[in-house]
Amino acid sequence: MSITSDQTVEALRAAGEATRLRILALLAREELAVLELTRILGQSQPRVSRHLKVLAEAGLVERFPDGAWVFYRLAGAGPVRDLLDTALSLISTSDATLLRDAERLEGVAAERASQAAAYFSDNAGRWDEIRSLYVSEAAVEAAILKAAGEGPFRRLVDLGTGTGRMLTLFGDRARSAVGLDLSRQMLNVARSNVVSAGLAACELRHGDILNVGLADGEADLVVAHQVLHYLGEPAAAVAEAARLVAPGGRLLIVDFAPHDLEFLRAEHRHRRLGFFDNEIERWAAAAGLAKVSAITLPPAGPGGLTVKVWVAAHASERIRRVA
Repeated sequence: MSITSDQTVEALRAAGEATRLRILALLAREELAVLELTRILGQSQPRVSRHLKVLAEAGLVERFPDGAWVFYRLAGAGPVRDLLDTALSLISTSDATLLRDAERLEGVAAERASQAAAYFSDNAGRWDEIRSLYVSEAAVEAAILKAAGEGPFRRLVDLGTGTGRMLTLFGDRARSAVGLDLSRQMLNVARSNVVSAGLAACELRHGDILNVGLADGEADLVVAHQVLHYLGEPAAAVAEAARLVAPGGRLLIVDFAPHDLEFLRAEHRHRRLGFFDNEIERWAAAAGLAKVSAITLPPAGPGGLTVKVWVAAHASERIRRVA
């Protein structure tokens, strides 16, 4: 696939302005909300929004509303993205302006992480209670077991294990298992639950979902249960999870469908208000996984949250459609 000379000129013209180039360099690191970009760039929201409009019209960035917030990310794979990646790769890694922007981005990310850590620490003891306020956990867990298959599983990896519920749910279906979480308080709760369940083959580690420190093809079942909506880089988390899936194995992602419950951002540190099927499908495909199937679980009552269970197979396995 290629683009016309007019499209090339339009893309280069859009990128060929100092602030817009800074925005593109930031979005190459992670998707960002408009307000986060204004903080990093030190410019007004209307000015930043105008720059983003130009970039979106040129096909260099994608805009996606998420509740009351609006996020931006670089365009997906294709000739325009190839052109953009080439342009960004030519910029010196010692460029003072972009280094300063990167430092400010790290500050924004650190503030996010600090707020999330405090939230998880305060709520570790009643995490399952909080989750159960919005959806029937029994129905979700039945769907997870159905999507995963009968097993037994040689190795289960649970990313963002929280209270360890996925470890205890699969129990002796997993011959060995490892649960990772950044919250030590959560890991303490998980450790207690795993011991109570008599699961001797479960290992709990303090670890980052974006860099888990496990080998490629480590597990034949990888689970990311109610994790992605807290992350600034959900696509990167899917890629890292996919890397762990062994031939014939599966990745299960459990999260919310798009919704508009803004209080979950303010009170429960959710960064994204759910995900569309095509987002998960695109990220899984980019990570080398096969076609994604989904189970949809509607809310238990009015105003609740719809839960999705997405399952993607390693490319060596033709995935079955899950009813």
